[in-house]
Amino acid sequence: MSEGVAKRPASPTRSISPPPLRRKVTTVTKKTVANFFTPASQKKPQPITWRVIGTSLVIGKYVPEKSVAQAVAGQARKVASFDLDSTLIKTQSGGPFAKNPNDWQWWEPGVPEKLKELDAKGYQVVIFSNQKMVKIQKDIKNGKSESKSLSNFKEKLAAVMGQLDIPLSVYAATDNTEYRKPRLGMWREFQDDYDLDASGIDLEKSFFVGDAAGRPQDHSNVDRGFAVNAGMGFKTPEEFFLSQEPPQDAGIFNPVSFIEAESEGESSAKSSVSFARTHPQELVIFCGSPGAGKSTYFWKNLEPLGYERVNQDILGSRPKCLKVARELIQAGKSVAVDNTNATQEVRAYWVALAKESNIPIRCVHFLASSELCKHNAAARASNKELNPESRQTLPGIAFIDYARRYQVPALDEGFADIIPVEFRFRGTEDEKKLWSQYWI
Repeated sequence: MSEGVAKRPASPTRSISPPPLRRKVTTVTKKTVANFFTPASQKKPQPITWRVIGTSLVIGKYVPEKSVAQAVAGQARKVASFDLDSTLIKTQSGGPFAKNPNDWQWWEPGVPEKLKELDAKGYQVVIFSNQKMVKIQKDIKNGKSESKSLSNFKEKLAAVMGQLDIPLSVYAATDNTEYRKPRLGMWREFQDDYDLDASGIDLEKSFFVGDAAGRPQDHSNVDRGFAVNAGMGFKTPEEFFLSQEPPQDAGIFNPVSFIEAESEGESSAKSSVSFARTHPQELVIFCGSPGAGKSTYFWKNLEPLGYERVNQDILGSRPKCLKVARELIQAGKSVAVDNTNATQEVRAYWVALAKESNIPIRCVHFLASSELCKHNAAARASNKELNPESRQTLPGIAFIDYARRYQVPALDEGFADIIPVEFRFRGTEDEKKLWSQYWI
């Protein structure tokens, strides 16, 4: 029997290793080699450092290689602060938002020279910008450490700061938090970063320049409000860079004008009560926008008179409100309906209940403007001291929807009277100080 070669048993399809990938060739320069072998203690610091706070604030700090400290010990710092878009820079493409990191140019050719002059005069130059298009993203599982929008923003600001080449910091608020202008979160963060407290800044010589000034063509009033909140002077880019006349302030929302002046010898809590009971038992309904001060008005004016409150935010639905109100009326109580009651159709439910119960119905009409109501809602949601019922921030659609549905209440709907209420803020001095800041 001849001896043969043993055959290898059949096997499933054998895996074949792919050819090795060609490695990307990296050019190595003398500078790269030198930098690699240079001890960390001897390496030059990067001119720009970045840090991120949570998911709502991006901070960049540029320190030129040949930087000279401008601060003088014991002397208050002068701060020259600016908005970014439509103030220092604008897009080359002409659109409202940059298409890529290179889509920018100076707002006006003289901007760089002006900022360098400020640095030479000892001002600390800083940028405070709202950047809702920048999304802070950290997703280690998917291999992403930051979003493309954040990378693009850093790249653009690196170019801006590099061309200026002066000591400069940028604070960019990316979400609707305490950092977003006109709120002072970025301002406080800047003070902490530079070891400045309120006495460390010369507010009389400091200023903020921004395009959101509350003018008819402006998208908002946040830049003017930011300057007012911080206690600095304010100028538009046209004023500061082009020496144009300042815009008229007429018609610009100013919360201070809604602070109630105290009567001599009389506390604000006791003055200006504009409601009185006219019948032993009655139904009172409110008509007013979210944020118009309806609940505060109830607690200060109607609750002390023994009225029971019915509120749809608490009870959840109009049928539930009608049921609870009917039970209270049957128990001999006077009731106040603390809802918006924007339309005649909605108010008709309450008129019918009053007729059914054989009691008069009255209407309290809150006349606060939409801008004032938005301010109220934002101030309330941002400060526990002004928010005893822990109300949340209201979306903009809440005010738009009310304005769309609103119908002026009229006596022929069945009301015994209609009481107009002009909003005035009442509170302690600390509460007035908080409320009178700009919040939106």
